Amino acid sequence: MDQVVDTRPPPRLEEDQVGRPVTLFTGQWADLPFEELCRKVSAWGYDGLEIACWGDHMDVRKAASDPAYVADRRRILETHNLRCWAIGAHLTGQCVGDRYDERLMAFAPAETRGKPEALRQWAVDSMMNTARAAKAIGCGVVTGFMGSPIWPAWFSFPATTEAMVDAAFEEIGQLWTPIFDEFDRCGVRFALEVHPTEIAFDLYTTERLLRTFEYRATLGLNFDPSHLVWQGIRPHLFVREFASRVYHVHMKDVSVTLDGKAGILGSHLPFGDLRRGWNFRSLGHGDVDFDAIIRELNAAGYDGPLSVEWEDNGMEREFGARESLEFVRRMNFAPSNVAFDKDMKH
Repeated sequence: MDQVVDTRPPPRLEEDQVGRPVTLFTGQWADLPFEELCRKVSAWGYDGLEIACWGDHMDVRKAASDPAYVADRRRILETHNLRCWAIGAHLTGQCVGDRYDERLMAFAPAETRGKPEALRQWAVDSMMNTARAAKAIGCGVVTGFMGSPIWPAWFSFPATTEAMVDAAFEEIGQLWTPIFDEFDRCGVRFALEVHPTEIAFDLYTTERLLRTFEYRATLGLNFDPSHLVWQGIRPHLFVREFASRVYHVHMKDVSVTLDGKAGILGSHLPFGDLRRGWNFRSLGHGDVDFDAIIRELNAAGYDGPLSVEWEDNGMEREFGARESLEFVRRMNFAPSNVAFDKDMKH
């Protein structure tokens, strides 16, 4: 009988971990079955996954109510020596805060089409189940979006009044407070990805959102530098401003290529079109200053995962995922434990 050789990599235990764990966000891989993706990610050398709540990767309703389903997710992760520190609920979260839009039907059940209140109630219920799913699977953070009733009016023509903006933030507060109450009951935190189309899309709107919730500890940030750079924001300063609120980190790059013809708004050209004024890029191929970001994360004491959100329509994705892991490993340095200029003697 031929000897069976276990070719799986050894377990990546926390005590052996060098730097922060490096994970892959599965949202851009939801076309692959969960177990197939786990097999690939483990072979590439990642420490774990940020599991997206779509495709067959995480059914939050099942995870919230069916211990057998949770046990099977855990079995798949453990078989491939992977861990989960966060799950991603971007799609359902968007449906909570947005005004009804046919584009949301790409995320929502068909029976909610044309029924704004039914769509929103489905989204609210799903987010509550997401908190329960996170508790069941054993991770303390849900990343995602919150939506925005005011985003379509970001350019103030016709005029967007301050009263309209106030009402939008108040509405988000009313919609998300019961959801955050359930998060608190589950001992789970929500990390908003500051992002165009969200109620908080830059530094000042993030400040306003945190004030709206009276700095409730439930609400923090999934820091993603790529959406800040093309808006002209320096991401490391964003980390410095909200250091205590960074609950999760996306590693994602972007290249700004304004050439005198392309505009920053994208010209309704699809992502990846080289005529655009900016495009997401695989890590190390864009303009994000990751060195400055890691230094700020070190200063903030952030020791959670660095989650690769891989998006680059100009690169084969498996090559990009492997190369991105190597990039993050190189950048994932710890803070110094000595002061090189202290007690110097001639």
